[in-house]
Amino acid sequence: MMNVLPKDLVERCKKRMEPYNCEGFVYGRGPENPEIMIVGEAPGETEIHNGIPFSGRAGKVLDEFFDYLGVSREDIYFTSTVRSRPYKIVPKKAGPNGEFTEKKYNRAPNVKEQTAHAPIVDYEIQHINPKQIVTLGNIGLQRLLGKKYKISEVHGQLLQAPVRQLKNMETNEWTLSEKEYSIFPTFHPASIFYNRSLLEKVYEDLDELKKILKRDTKG
Repeated sequence: MMNVLPKDLVERCKKRMEPYNCEGFVYGRGPENPEIMIVGEAPGETEIHNGIPFSGRAGKVLDEFFDYLGVSREDIYFTSTVRSRPYKIVPKKAGPNGEFTEKKYNRAPNVKEQTAHAPIVDYEIQHINPKQIVTLGNIGLQRLLGKKYKISEVHGQLLQAPVRQLKNMETNEWTLSEKEYSIFPTFHPASIFYNRSLLEKVYEDLDELKKILKRDTKG
């Protein structure tokens, strides 16, 4: 398992995140030239405490998906659109007298937060050289391919396309990579907590991904 990120790149991206309600930093994890690179959304509370991507509740569901595919975690590189945990603070009653305390809850990263950490994902894709990129949910998908792509419309499809890269950290201009990548979008494992009917669709997607991986192995 490796960390490929240059220290100065990490420090610059952390600095860019300072204005936002985010905490911690989780490095990507996995081998070079992996069978699969997973591009998720952002770490949650569990991940920022143990530093292991997808180790929380959604990660356990993801492990079930890997078992179904017959792919080991050791053959996968894990990253996410944002590497710090975005949170919102919600007042919550606690204690015998009904006092209010503040509790942090996970939330989706906004566009500015995604842009702040964009150079990290760009660097990883270029240096990790994955055979297959699997995006989870709309945020991972749109980070790479843009807003015109929606997970509900393209999940389970193999997309060959250049990916979005941040051209300039000062002006936040985007460009497209010269190279085309093999991208397979599916639903985020956390989505089935809120909509159990998606589980059937996810396994249909995994059946497609199985065929693709077998084809790549033969090739």
